[in-house]
Amino acid sequence: MRRRMLTSDGLQLAVVEFGGQGTPIVVLHGLMGRATTWWPVAQWLVAHGRVLGLDARGHGRSEARAPWTTERMTADVAELLGEVGPAVVVGHSMGGLHGLVLAARHPELVRALVVEDMGVDFRGRSAEDAQAWFGALPQPFPSLAAVRRAFGWPRPEFGDYMAECVEERLDGYHLLAQVEYATAIAAEWAELDHWDALAAVRCPVLLVEAEDSIVPAGQMTEMARRMAAADHVRIPGTGHLVQSGDPEAYRSAVESFLSTHM
Repeated sequence: MRRRMLTSDGLQLAVVEFGGQGTPIVVLHGLMGRATTWWPVAQWLVAHGRVLGLDARGHGRSEARAPWTTERMTADVAELLGEVGPAVVVGHSMGGLHGLVLAARHPELVRALVVEDMGVDFRGRSAEDAQAWFGALPQPFPSLAAVRRAFGWPRPEFGDYMAECVEERLDGYHLLAQVEYATAIAAEWAELDHWDALAAVRCPVLLVEAEDSIVPAGQMTEMARRMAAADHVRIPGTGHLVQSGDPEAYRSAVESFLSTHM
């Protein structure tokens, strides 16, 4: 089931109800993604609680409007949790960063947190490279197979992920998230870090790192050290999308964490 929520700054955001009952579990997608990319994970998460996903502003079926800041996008999630109650938050990439900042700013709303392959410090990296890469893609794509081919090298799971993040129009398939919005979000990451948030995170945290991670080497280990109750696992043979690179290892790590902290 899908529904809308209205943010405090007047934006309509899309919420996906995956099913399940009990403690809310809110899944947060990565940059350029959408809530339904969590569908394979949600199929087993529903055994642990009521699973909901949020399309971040400018993504999926949510409306788009600046500011494209971590603070504003985290506030969007806080407003959802204000409706559904304190939740376990499971975030991938951008969603993981939003989960960390949410847990720091609103500890009363986050029971436990899973962060999949995301850091708090990307200063010095350029968002312009990503903008140039996305801008060079041949939109519209003539088919879903073309979407999978464009994004699926060298890891096919990225092709399947991005095939979930397009819409069909008369002239072909278009990305749901506009490149300029994603670039604005990533540009802030290149300028600001969030190390200060970690000491304020009091809930249990599981950090899941890919072997071929986007996070600078050693950073997730240091993140775990700076939090009050954090575990850190690194899953061999995986890329940034750990949940698809080794679904069984990811599920095992998350379910073990949930069994202890829910």
